[in-house]
Amino acid sequence: MKMFPLNNKRYISETGQEQRVASIVEPVARDLGFFLVRVKILPENGCTLQIMAEDEAGHFSITQCQELSQELSPVLDVEEPIDVPYHLEVSSPGVDRPLVRARDFERNVGHEARIELAHMINGRKRFRGIIKGVENDAVTLTLPDVPAGATPDFVLPLSDISSAKLILTDHLLAQARAQQKNDQTLLDESVQHEIDQPASKQEINTTQTSKETN
Repeated sequence: MKMFPLNNKRYISETGQEQRVASIVEPVARDLGFFLVRVKILPENGCTLQIMAEDEAGHFSITQCQELSQELSPVLDVEEPIDVPYHLEVSSPGVDRPLVRARDFERNVGHEARIELAHMINGRKRFRGIIKGVENDAVTLTLPDVPAGATPDFVLPLSDISSAKLILTDHLLAQARAQQKNDQTLLDESVQHEIDQPASKQEINTTQTSKETN
């Protein structure tokens, strides 16, 4: 498996308050050997700070979630990026995960993804197709809905992607199950596997800690 440095660039980043939180979270995650995937501030339970992260292999166990949560809590207490009481939720990216780095696209060649650009290419900003490859800071997506005779391949600059996510398919689930069987780190009975959850619960919430701010 190709290895990626912990400072491997996140092409898709947050804005506003979430960006501020990400700037605090990412160095802490990196020091623990984890990759920050995404930060979201949601209105659930009053206010929920959702942090997705993973290790080099693309996994994130309950133990790893707890480790990151414990390290983040005092840092967030000091920095106070959110000025209301909130819940801290640290989780794995899930099977139908967000794609935020070049490594995410490379590892999922052959799988279907939905991508939205910040700017139009050939009159469109939204694309859904099969990831064909990554080269020169761009991902090639093969689309099924192009007119007859037109090339189905679109080259999309990673720097222009505003959001990207895998589509949950039988092929993706089959690969996740096979990987689960082959990876001993995922055989702990205490670890919840998103591949065993209903489609509406693909992102596992492995640890949640209430945080109160002054």
